[in-house]
Amino acid sequence: MTQPLTRAAIVAEARAWIGTRYRHQGSVKGVGCDCLGLVRGVWRNCVGSEPEAPPAYAPDWAEASGSETLAEAAERHLVPVARDDIRGGDVLLFRWRDGFVAKHAAIATGQSTMIHAHDGAAVCEVALSPWWRRRLAFVFRFPGVVE
Repeated sequence: MTQPLTRAAIVAEARAWIGTRYRHQGSVKGVGCDCLGLVRGVWRNCVGSEPEAPPAYAPDWAEASGSETLAEAAERHLVPVARDDIRGGDVLLFRWRDGFVAKHAAIATGQSTMIHAHDGAAVCEVALSPWWRRRLAFVFRFPGVVE
């Protein structure tokens, strides 16, 4: 019998990625990942096999497509949550600007902190500051999380 999926397990796994350098399309702990790769890696280590493989994507994929590709994929595999109900282990999706599609992902470590990967820096835990909250577009939970 497998262990129930807890918020603490998701947060611990996300924290294990801290220091992993940024690598576009990467998803290997300690080697390199981008924001989606971080979420994918946490999924693999907490839930199991990835439910779908992401297509190859360029750094400007969202601007080129204009569609909510990331949010649509999240809706297929994660549980939507109200934006004001963030808890540790939730997946956060951000828009860089109003009118843009959501193209950045992070994992909440609590109501006011998150872990993310971004170009030019290693995976890190940061405050979910007003700047980030203004750009928050979607919140999702991993399926089967027990409270």
